[in-house]
Amino acid sequence: MAGTNKTDKIDWLGYGFIAIPVMAIVIFLFYPAALAIFGTLFHQRPEGGVGLDFSSYVFFFTDPYSLANLFRTLWTTIAALVLIIAVNLPIALYMRFTKGWLAALIQGLALFPMFVPGIIICYALIRYLGPNGWLQSLLASIGFTHYASPITTPWGPVIGLIWDGMPMTLLILISGLSTISDASIEAAKDVGASRLRLFRSIILPQISHSILIVSALNFLGFFGQVLMPFMLGPTNPEMMGPFMLRTFVSVRDPLQAATQATITFLICSLAGLVYIRSLAARKEER
Repeated sequence: MAGTNKTDKIDWLGYGFIAIPVMAIVIFLFYPAALAIFGTLFHQRPEGGVGLDFSSYVFFFTDPYSLANLFRTLWTTIAALVLIIAVNLPIALYMRFTKGWLAALIQGLALFPMFVPGIIICYALIRYLGPNGWLQSLLASIGFTHYASPITTPWGPVIGLIWDGMPMTLLILISGLSTISDASIEAAKDVGASRLRLFRSIILPQISHSILIVSALNFLGFFGQVLMPFMLGPTNPEMMGPFMLRTFVSVRDPLQAATQATITFLICSLAGLVYIRSLAARKEER
């Protein structure tokens, strides 16, 4: 009985420790989000009275500008997601299987954006890649005068998102690669496996969870990004982050802004579901 009572006390103590952060999440995250979603469905009707009304969603999905912004957000997110993995995976492979000062230098340069605020990243990209920026001046000095700046084009936010998301992506990929034993690589080399075969048959299957996790996390971060698209991207069409901000602050339409936020939340929740399922599958494997 004494042992049972002690176990019960430890369990209650554990519940007490997790109660505070759980309550904070419920009060400051779930409750306001639920109110916003509820407000998009039940609000004042034009004919009077409060009731179930899908007019704000009907407007969004029938408004060409809103749909163009949604498609631009999906395009930017997917393009940045594909490119950030394509850029960081070779770097992670090099850092995993190469030792020396050059690998350490590359790691430091790749992780440097982690310590730089996003606003500074945007300013640096504008000064370097923007019209009359350093790159254009450098190219002009060698006679190339046909430079077209990607800033304020659809590729501007893609470049900024890749730079900003590189450190987290690289760390997760390196963590996944660290679980691959050197013995398995050496054994495959001994039987004549090529580098492509090593990557396809040994490395890629073992880091598939890491790629899935980094894809889900980057999707969540890219889709709802405000700063990068606002400073580096075009204004028509625009991504959902600046679109929601402008609708709420400039247009002063909180209902439509909440509708845009709800649609964004539902799309991002799919990536969140993929992330959670990946973690659960990895836990079962272990």
